[in-house]
Amino acid sequence: MGNFKIGTEVHFGDDSLKRLNDFKDEKVFVVTDPFMVKSGTINRVTDELKKVNSRYMVYSDIVPDPSTDIVAKGVEAMMQFDADVIVALGGGSAIDSAKAIKYFFAKIKKEDKKMRFIAIPTTSGTGSEVTGFSVITDKKNNVKSTLIDNELLPDEAILDANFVKTVPNFVTADTGMDVLTHAIEAYVSVNANDFTDAFAEKVVKLVFDNLLKAYRNGDDLEARKKMHNASCMAGMAFNNAAVGLNHGMAHTIGAKYHISHGRSNAIILPYVIEYNADIREFNSEHMETAQRYAYLAGIIGVPSASVRQAVRNLIESIKDLLRDLNIPDSLKQLGVPEKEFNDNLDELAKTAIADRTTGTNPRKPQVEDVKKLFKDIYS
Repeated sequence: MGNFKIGTEVHFGDDSLKRLNDFKDEKVFVVTDPFMVKSGTINRVTDELKKVNSRYMVYSDIVPDPSTDIVAKGVEAMMQFDADVIVALGGGSAIDSAKAIKYFFAKIKKEDKKMRFIAIPTTSGTGSEVTGFSVITDKKNNVKSTLIDNELLPDEAILDANFVKTVPNFVTADTGMDVLTHAIEAYVSVNANDFTDAFAEKVVKLVFDNLLKAYRNGDDLEARKKMHNASCMAGMAFNNAAVGLNHGMAHTIGAKYHISHGRSNAIILPYVIEYNADIREFNSEHMETAQRYAYLAGIIGVPSASVRQAVRNLIESIKDLLRDLNIPDSLKQLGVPEKEFNDNLDELAKTAIADRTTGTNPRKPQVEDVKKLFKDIYS
């Protein structure tokens, strides 16, 4: 029996932030990062809350790759404030942190009343506003842990592209490639179905049509809106179909070498596509996966007379996009020390395979397979 669920109500468009006016006289706990406060971006949220006399508290200790300590402090702050509503404003780190804070707050407080959770993304990348996933870092062991639970799913998402107009172009590039990776991995996941396919196919088209426009001109609001929508739809796709080895490897090198998640995914993507499609050997066992990649090549306008060539065309199109976005094509270019990297290969491969996201990859990876992929990605 198949299953497809969209549990988050999505508000989008220029006036979508007015949804916050509905929380009149309630206590709202806002989770964000220091930049949102320093830049004044937070005021767009708090001004709407002030209009209806909502009491609010801003917890702004969130940093990239949020740790279990930050989550614990957030839970403590929210307990003291005794919030009715939690609002997350920021990128994936802020939203993932808010998910974990709300989750553990509910476990401790054990109330029947369900707290409303609203996510407001300020980057077009993670799709975290519509997923039941949260990635939290164990700083002590340099490991990223993926929490997966329907209780982590935001009740509502507010998509306002004005929040992403000032995002730097390199962040636009990294997060945009995260969107593309979510869609492609969901499309070939062992859990893919007609419903997730519909979202994934649309996302791939939107990314290739709009990411470069948004990168080159951050004020192109139409391209920003399309990428914001694409990010959300990719989240819906992978929340149901999950992702795969690409994310398992990205989580591993992100935790170990502190490379942004989107950039990690971007560098890995061409190699994992080639591995999953097995186009060097062209094993019939992986033909269905190869055909799915080939279909995506047709969607972006680079079809071919053969499946093998279509997959190669998709890979080359992604590499071309990476070059246009000025994203390095190897870990070596990102300054990862070669000897240390080679010394850690066994550990990196085993950690990537053990990652929860790798379980739905269309090809079951072995340690030697992943070691070879890491070596290719390094140089």
